[in-house]
Amino acid sequence: MAFDTNGFEQAGSHRYIPISEHGLIGDLRTAALVGTNGTIDWYCCPRFDAPSVFGAILDADRGGSFQLAADVPTRTRQFYFPDTNVLITRFFATDGVAEIQDFMPVVDESPETARHRLIRRVICVRGVLPFTARIAPRFGYGAEKHTVHLDGHEAVFRSPSLTLALTATAPLESDGLDVWSHFKLLEGESVVFALDRIGDEVPTRSCACAEAQEQFEATVRFWRRWLAGSRYHGRWREMVHRSALVLKLLTYAPTGAIVAAPTTSLPERIGGERNWDYRYVWVRDAAFCVYAMLRLGFTTEAEAFMGFLCDRMSGTAGAGGPLQIMYGVDGRGELPEYELAHLEGHLGSAPVRVGNAATGQLQLDIYGAMIDSVYLSDKWGQPISSAGWEDVGAVADWLCEHWDQPDEGIWETRAGRRDFVYSRLMCWVALERAIRMANRRGLPADLPRWRQSRDAIYRQIMRRGWSAERGAFVQSLDGGELDASLLMMPMAKFVSPTDPQWLSTLDALTADLVSDSLVYRYNPDTSPDGLSGSEGTFSICSFWYVEALARAGRLEEARLAFEKMLTYANHLGLFAEEIGPTGEQLGNFPQAFTHLSLISAAFNLDRALG
Repeated sequence: MAFDTNGFEQAGSHRYIPISEHGLIGDLRTAALVGTNGTIDWYCCPRFDAPSVFGAILDADRGGSFQLAADVPTRTRQFYFPDTNVLITRFFATDGVAEIQDFMPVVDESPETARHRLIRRVICVRGVLPFTARIAPRFGYGAEKHTVHLDGHEAVFRSPSLTLALTATAPLESDGLDVWSHFKLLEGESVVFALDRIGDEVPTRSCACAEAQEQFEATVRFWRRWLAGSRYHGRWREMVHRSALVLKLLTYAPTGAIVAAPTTSLPERIGGERNWDYRYVWVRDAAFCVYAMLRLGFTTEAEAFMGFLCDRMSGTAGAGGPLQIMYGVDGRGELPEYELAHLEGHLGSAPVRVGNAATGQLQLDIYGAMIDSVYLSDKWGQPISSAGWEDVGAVADWLCEHWDQPDEGIWETRAGRRDFVYSRLMCWVALERAIRMANRRGLPADLPRWRQSRDAIYRQIMRRGWSAERGAFVQSLDGGELDASLLMMPMAKFVSPTDPQWLSTLDALTADLVSDSLVYRYNPDTSPDGLSGSEGTFSICSFWYVEALARAGRLEEARLAFEKMLTYANHLGLFAEEIGPTGEQLGNFPQAFTHLSLISAAFNLDRALG
């Protein structure tokens, strides 16, 4: 049962399961959310940012879904097949036990890649259980009409933009819009459903039980072989590796792009307007992902994203500089934002948005995240190329001219530009890391100019970003509000983690923005962001807080805060963007930002504990 922030039951809440009651599967091009009830209620095809085929998580009536569940009362449990992204949903009933194995085979660059096969294999492991399946696609975010052609164990769904083929080893029936199947399994028996995107180069292909078993084994091998490349052997290894598997799932293999999340418009506040499309590549988020991947030893992913970045930087600088803050997974820069008025939103949280108007914002901090990721890749992975260094130099030169101006900041506020301290901090990081690379590699650079700008930023932050009244570094120059993004100051090596000014800031942040280890980004009541309503605590900030405590030597506090944060993960170890007042997960799910910060916090806390 779901309630709003005043404690009243929300109308229609029985039609939705909580955001956290989902697992994620994917094929490194797109992904699907599978509920603990056995329903796929989010799936976009053929890639992350394509229109949804199943979108019931945003509208239980109009969104479409792939339901598959035991046809008797059951208890369910969900887990990942160990060290993989193959999802198992188990059904426990009076007369038997069965499970659904959900996965998407990861294939090479042959035409089969375009199939985006989604396999659902049901196996009865004890006793006997009846099952019902209902496949109800709603193309184009539920706005496109489609037809169904049923031929025995095969159904073809056609819409103007996409054609999907469903093959099954169980009988199928259709009502002209949806397809149904009713079957009973005895112990040891199984049924397979395979949903494929088909076209001229990808014809319909059935999926027999034997082939499903082969593809299951191949998918397990793929994920285990990939995860075996991890160099992490410290504490909380299972959570760290699950986070790594999530980040890999959010990678778009053809370009090396990493999406912020696989969903759009899951609310940051139930019933509120803070609903955004995160199925794109934020330069900041993806650059931080590079740090997390490099820490674990996954250099291939870091190099692929560096290639994506270099391709974006090769153009002429626009109003926001050499880079936009975000791109499509294919590298496109146009991401117009619009609303899907025909969808009610998760638990009535409207509007449902597609695209993101923040694309046109100026967020100067992205250059610090970007050049820091280049610096780390150059240090731990592939040395920077001459062309790559030209791009870095161009960014550094541009920052020398443009760092001292207001912007929308890391949190993408929609209340106008301000002189955010975090943006200045990351401009300092960009120039400081560029100087380091130039010195270490002996690369050509206008070092006197870079140093002059770097030092000017430092002095500005120390003089105008510090509030003697608050005893803390503050959100914006000459202001008095606190901001959790400043937890990055010691991690960026701007201040010592034991500097008295930093320790005073940490205490102030703890008093104002921390609630039982959970950290709010800022206070929207005293620091308006252009949007109505409140939001939950921001999970990346909570993991930053852990790391700041650890670096300050407050290891017992850091460890306790970290362990508390882990209790907010869902049953699979997945995190959304935020945590609500009663521990519920809020926002797009799962969130790359949260999982990369978990990896960083675990790595550094484990090292500090010795």
